[in-house]
Amino acid sequence: MLGIMRKYQQSILIKLVFGIIVLSFIGTIFLVWGRGSDKAGGPTGYAAKVDGTKISLDDFQRSYYRTRGIYEQIYGRSLSPELEKTMGIKKMTIDGLIDAVLVRKAAKEMGIKVSKDEVAAEIAKVPAFQKNGAFDFQQYQQTLKMNRMTPEQFEDAQQEELLVQKTRNKIKDQATVSDQEILQAFKKQNDKIDLQYVSFSPAEVKGEVKLSDKDLESYLQDHQAEFKAPEQVAIAYAVVSPAQFAAKASVTPEEAQNFYQKNIDRYQGKGGILPFAEVKDQVTADAVKAKAAKEAYEKAADAANKFRTQGDLDAAAAALGAKVEKTGLFTLQAPPAQLSGEKELVTRAFALKLNELGSPIETPKGIYLVKVTERKPAQVPPLAQIKGAVEQKARDAKAADLAKKKAEDALAQLAKGGANLKATGSFGYAATGVIPNLGTSPELMDAAFTLTNAAPVAKQPIKIGDRWYAVKLKSRTEAPTTDLARQSGTIKQSLLPKKQQEALDTWLKGLRSKAKIEINPSIVD
Repeated sequence: MLGIMRKYQQSILIKLVFGIIVLSFIGTIFLVWGRGSDKAGGPTGYAAKVDGTKISLDDFQRSYYRTRGIYEQIYGRSLSPELEKTMGIKKMTIDGLIDAVLVRKAAKEMGIKVSKDEVAAEIAKVPAFQKNGAFDFQQYQQTLKMNRMTPEQFEDAQQEELLVQKTRNKIKDQATVSDQEILQAFKKQNDKIDLQYVSFSPAEVKGEVKLSDKDLESYLQDHQAEFKAPEQVAIAYAVVSPAQFAAKASVTPEEAQNFYQKNIDRYQGKGGILPFAEVKDQVTADAVKAKAAKEAYEKAADAANKFRTQGDLDAAAAALGAKVEKTGLFTLQAPPAQLSGEKELVTRAFALKLNELGSPIETPKGIYLVKVTERKPAQVPPLAQIKGAVEQKARDAKAADLAKKKAEDALAQLAKGGANLKATGSFGYAATGVIPNLGTSPELMDAAFTLTNAAPVAKQPIKIGDRWYAVKLKSRTEAPTTDLARQSGTIKQSLLPKKQQEALDTWLKGLRSKAKIEINPSIVD
């Protein structure tokens, strides 16, 4: 194989095939897509089993990080766990690995093979292995070595990758575009249509909604999260001000000098760091404040430790000469005015158990000792307490359902003729989905251009904004087909990729339906 690679060393300006530079996409080319193993597993377990072939957790993790990395480059930022879950990155990864196993198995049955020359030619196209536009054997070896991979491993991986590509392409090459499909696409691009429609919005039908107490109870039961009152606590607290200790605190010149060195960035002038001699008084005052704050914290910690077992805040406050204050019940999101700005204090208060005396909490206002005196868990209030809010949301939901139902009923009437219909006016197909008088809906745009005089009514209502539309073809102005022959080639090429993908998807779906597939649930949870 290495001899074959040397043969390509003089190739110049080879076109980029893979489209992704090896190192910039987290070792894209160094990945064996779900190669799998027929062995009984191993200590690392498996991500999936496909007709007895195991996809290892290691293969899954490499593929997962690669896929996530590509999307992070597309988005230009890290993916949050929520966004990653919404996008289904893990499912996307394992599905791709399973498909690769199935495709390789099918390739063997179809007699498809990849020669060493094909592998060598493909490797020679990788920019990471080139110098001055030509494959460089030493660059190839060095790059692999940097990525802890031998040429044999990489070439085997490439052979597997090419086998999958070759097999998928063979299936896609079987896809065709019929003359009828070309004609339909031509008409879609060039015909003009006018639609009739009737529409319904929730606001227009809200007055027709009738709700019983049973309806409200049912809505509340199904939407508890919308009405759950957040957890509440009430606390007692005492605050110790470092100023109480500042009058008795003092620092030596050496302590002031040490404070200056540790906090030197505080003492900046226009020309840089100010010398100690110029800021000595300020440094000394700052050091005294810091020393007083430290003493206040230590005193508070001693008091908290002494009375923590009993949870006796009153005794701890008395030992510090502080006054105990109390709050009513409050939520994490809406603390009382007396705790305004004390975010850390409030957060830590919610972490305490009932009657627990917590450790000191230092804030700009002082050193706090806190005890939770009452805790009210998050709960859904009885309907009687929130009936107004439940009724409003239930009515909005019912009105939305009713608007859709009226649009569905209207479709049935449109088939019989219909009256009092509005019209869009004549318009042509636009990929943006902008429809005169209706708004923007690519879904409706596509559906509208499938309507014919024989079947003029849409199959289902379509929502634009909060309004549901029932539409019917009023008229269609057909474009002359004199240009069809001239445009047919271009139209065919535009339709072919979708047809090829549909053919591939159908084929893969068939492979999956015949295979025994077991996915480790832990990897997609």
